[in-house]
Amino acid sequence: MKSKSTNSQKKNSESGFTLVETTISLLVMMVGSLAISSLFLFSTQNNIGGGERALAMAVAQQQLEQIRSVTYENASLTAGTTTTTVTNGSRSFTVETVVADEVNTDDNSPKNLKRITVTVTPQTAGPAWMRTPVVLVSQRSTLAAGIYAIN
Repeated sequence: MKSKSTNSQKKNSESGFTLVETTISLLVMMVGSLAISSLFLFSTQNNIGGGERALAMAVAQQQLEQIRSVTYENASLTAGTTTTTVTNGSRSFTVETVVADEVNTDDNSPKNLKRITVTVTPQTAGPAWMRTPVVLVSQRSTLAAGIYAIN
């Protein structure tokens, strides 16, 4: 024989989510989505900073190649500091070039060697780490035979 269930028994056996459970689950999802959105913002800023540094490195290499292309006696290789502003990729960079004559440490005689330091600093707005300079150092010597030349 079949037992007949009443309406009150059917209502008690029905399962579902209460309003409190739904509110708590929405709160947990909101906290998780806020954490993920801050991660996206952080990664976007790091990508922009990496792009700035890559452009600054390209500008520094370009400036150093221009200096390497001139002769040792060229006026652009006289000892001193020059500062210019270069625009690359619609961004501006401050380029500081320092040329220093190297000397022997024992008697301060010239080595016929120049130390070239190129410092490129992005001029962007934003966090300070995005404006850190890129520094390239190179040395340039004369093609003339020195006292240690082997004949």
